[in-house]
Amino acid sequence: MSRNYGQYCGLARALDVVGDRWNLLVVRQLLLAPARYRELLDGLPGVATNLLTTRLRDLETAGVLERRLAAQGNAVVYALTPWGAELREPIESLIRWSTPLMTSGPGSDHFNPDWLAVALRALLAGRRAAGRSSTIGIAVDDQLLQVRTTRSGVAVTPPDGRGLDAVLHADPAVILGVAAGALPLELVDIEGDEAAVRAILEPRNAG
Repeated sequence: MSRNYGQYCGLARALDVVGDRWNLLVVRQLLLAPARYRELLDGLPGVATNLLTTRLRDLETAGVLERRLAAQGNAVVYALTPWGAELREPIESLIRWSTPLMTSGPGSDHFNPDWLAVALRALLAGRRAAGRSSTIGIAVDDQLLQVRTTRSGVAVTPPDGRGLDAVLHADPAVILGVAAGALPLELVDIEGDEAAVRAILEPRNAG
């Protein structure tokens, strides 16, 4: 690592590994799927090529990620190690914490619909199907995400061919606001079964 805090503290030592700029965003990309260098570069608008190379090397040295052969072909991809994948929990907690920062919308910031997959899983954590499972599509910028509730929780994935109970359309800021419980569901456009959308996106009262 380029520097460390020199403190015998779990938070300080964690930040020694992932606290440098871009590190947690690299992990965010790899939480979606293993990726080639070019795919990481495309998914991290604004990062310089030499800086990305340095961050990948540092995270590999620390044991957060590893290089491996892609499932198909001979390409090398970067993937999280089991220890690195445990960063999902703190990253999802940070996403939930960031809700007040997101309601103003993207402004001039870059947005990639793929990032919604990580954000929605974080914001919908703890929601489960009370009866039958529901499956909806969320359409953003001509891309579709599939969100499905089961008795074990929420899965956010690319479409896998199963039938959708409904598809909703809205700006990213609205979708994030609704999922966080900060905006009403009435702000989104729903095609299909509104009850299925409510079953997934509306928070439930405790008890």
